[in-house]
Amino acid sequence: MKKIVVFTGAGVSADSGLSTFRDADGLWANYRIEDVCTPEALVRNRGLVIEFYNKRRKELLAVEPNAAHYAIAELEKYFDVEVVTQNVDNLHERAGSTRVTHLHGELMKLRSERNSDLIVSIEGWEQALDARAEDGALLRPHIVFFGESVPMFDRATQIAAEADVMIVVGTSLAVYPAAMLVRYAKSGVPIYVVDPGNPDVAMIRNPLEHIKARAAVGMPELVERLAKELA
Repeated sequence: MKKIVVFTGAGVSADSGLSTFRDADGLWANYRIEDVCTPEALVRNRGLVIEFYNKRRKELLAVEPNAAHYAIAELEKYFDVEVVTQNVDNLHERAGSTRVTHLHGELMKLRSERNSDLIVSIEGWEQALDARAEDGALLRPHIVFFGESVPMFDRATQIAAEADVMIVVGTSLAVYPAAMLVRYAKSGVPIYVVDPGNPDVAMIRNPLEHIKARAAVGMPELVERLAKELA
């Protein structure tokens, strides 16, 4: 059974109505990254950071997976599939994908400020400002802030290196180190890029096909095609 690695970005979830920080009128438009998504911001203004992620969580709970999420999950009928995502939402899991690696954390989880391995799920959307972990430390969003290392990146590179086919969907390939993932695919492994814009594909040396379509349109078509050609 061929192994397909699907690398996803914000464009997949945008088709469900989730804001991205590049949207001119999106949720991020009212906040500066420096104020809500850095370790320093958490220390300087904990209340604002918690409020921001509570709002993102509330937004997430109000939307559903879209056709792209369901198409990616459908790949598991035909292939050995691993999803590596830059997204912090849980829409891949809600659509049925069973193996998802989150590079930048998970919105529906919190973790101890003292022990990054002490991770808990959150019910509903609201984190109390004074919520504490079992070790007594304050809880923080289980999010990789700007300036922090990406702990799951090594695992993601191992997954990418095992791919027989790689699909890149909904990402501009501009956020590092995540964008480097395409460089870990073995020589000769075909890479399909599904994006209506012009992602930075200059670093891709493998056979490349760019499908210029939104994720919710391009992914179902590509899955149908791969199921016929490769399964």
